[in-house]
Amino acid sequence: MTDQLSAAVKTGILAEALPYIKRFHGKTMVIKYGGNAMTDAHLKNCFARDVVLLKLVGMNPVVVHGGGPQIDELLKRIGKRGEFIQGMRVTDAETMAIVEMVLGGQVNKEVVHLINQHGGKAVGLTGKDGAFIRAKKLLMPNRDKPGDLLDIGQVGEIVAIDPALITLLHSSDFIPVIAPIGVGAEGETYNINADVVAGKIAEILKAEKLIMLTNTPGVLDENGQLLTGITPKEIDDMVAAGTLSGGMLPKIGSALDAARSGVRSVHIIDGRVEHALLLEILTDEGVGTLIKSK
Repeated sequence: MTDQLSAAVKTGILAEALPYIKRFHGKTMVIKYGGNAMTDAHLKNCFARDVVLLKLVGMNPVVVHGGGPQIDELLKRIGKRGEFIQGMRVTDAETMAIVEMVLGGQVNKEVVHLINQHGGKAVGLTGKDGAFIRAKKLLMPNRDKPGDLLDIGQVGEIVAIDPALITLLHSSDFIPVIAPIGVGAEGETYNINADVVAGKIAEILKAEKLIMLTNTPGVLDENGQLLTGITPKEIDDMVAAGTLSGGMLPKIGSALDAARSGVRSVHIIDGRVEHALLLEILTDEGVGTLIKSK
């Protein structure tokens, strides 16, 4: 009886997924991979399997990963403490070398390996490959002194993204896995916030969905309650009220830009939930916040 029930449940799940598979066949899904989902061994494997399944049923996943915890761990080993301003990592030359080593080497290779291990064909990239992410120095507005700008080191602002490399990989059934590192006009290396890179790539590719994995259930109101759907105006009000701050700011900013620039839907989901990607894309329930375009 247990086996029959299990089979019935599985059949029901597949039946529920079918309309979504049909609707999103051939569509591009840009996934920002970060938080606990990339540090917990079980969740890492769940994520890799989800990405492979999306590819096998005909979707085009593009993975953009962060690596904050791994960067902080290596900085700590050399006696350096990570510093953030408005959710952006202050990046001097020494920190930039570590960021590039961790993101472009350690983390990128691990994500590629996991996806390949589960039957996918992943290829790792940084924005320096083919110079496909062009960047310039980002100067942050000083909130304490309006009109002043803050130089936070080798932190980049995206100038342009050339989608040709990603399109080429998709056409050969590869899954691009992108580290958020850009290149300047003189060949200089820039650390770019992964949420910002994911949002801009989603815009350029005219993605069906931008999905951001986080360590929270999604966007929370002032009482800590999950907002399952939210408009840009409501987000602006929450930022003004201070409800959204810190690392959520670049995430929300990128989500809004993508929603206003043609990405059909933007989702901020709980990466601590097993198979969060499949729950969000292939079921009626979902596991986070939908950012509405209006």
